Amino acid sequence: MRIAIVEDEQACADTLQKYLQQYGQEFSQELDVTQYENGAVFLREFRSQFDIILLDISMPVMDGMETARQIRKIDSDVVLLFVTSLSQYAIRGYEVNAMDYILKPVSYFAFSQRLNRAMARVKSHAKNYLIVSTKNGMQKLDISTIYYVESQGHTLILHTRSGDYPCAGTMKEIEQKLEEFHFFRCNKGYLVALQYVDGIQDGCAVVNGELLLISRARKNEFMDALTEFVGGKVI
Repeated sequence: MRIAIVEDEQACADTLQKYLQQYGQEFSQELDVTQYENGAVFLREFRSQFDIILLDISMPVMDGMETARQIRKIDSDVVLLFVTSLSQYAIRGYEVNAMDYILKPVSYFAFSQRLNRAMARVKSHAKNYLIVSTKNGMQKLDISTIYYVESQGHTLILHTRSGDYPCAGTMKEIEQKLEEFHFFRCNKGYLVALQYVDGIQDGCAVVNGELLLISRARKNEFMDALTEFVGGKVI
């Protein structure tokens, strides 16, 4: 479980770190914890790599609410827990879908109770993500929503349930990243999610209503992969 502490008060950050270590020992939970001194520093390094973020509301440079708004532009699922001495500010957490808040001075009992709920939410929403660099910045995509990947020169286009996402990269690189999730190339320009192949028509794979050509060179391998995936005979 990857956890970030975003807190400008070093004493409080150290307390949270100590509590996380204690929690990990009590519940046999492996925790990878990283500390950041403020929201601006955190956002410079944020790439949707955390499961839970402990976020102070009152910080210099960029306060916790603004940091949370920026986080939500990149990652809509990461669990946010506010840490604050002012409960009236924490109530505004609904604006950024914060799960809960912890009042300072932080007690271990209150901390562990909220962390339990945060852990449960992370586990219940477990997904596999692909992080790509687009013209609008880093984008975190749920792999299960990707229909297929198209190669156009030095640009990849990820066709997903929520729209198309052009990004830099090579087909070889993304094929390696998605191989374990049952993606397979039907030709050199298309990497297809086998779960979204609705049929074969006129030498093409039917994917989300589109016809993607199956090349002669890849036809046998593609059909074998599709047959194995569906667990039956593909005619």
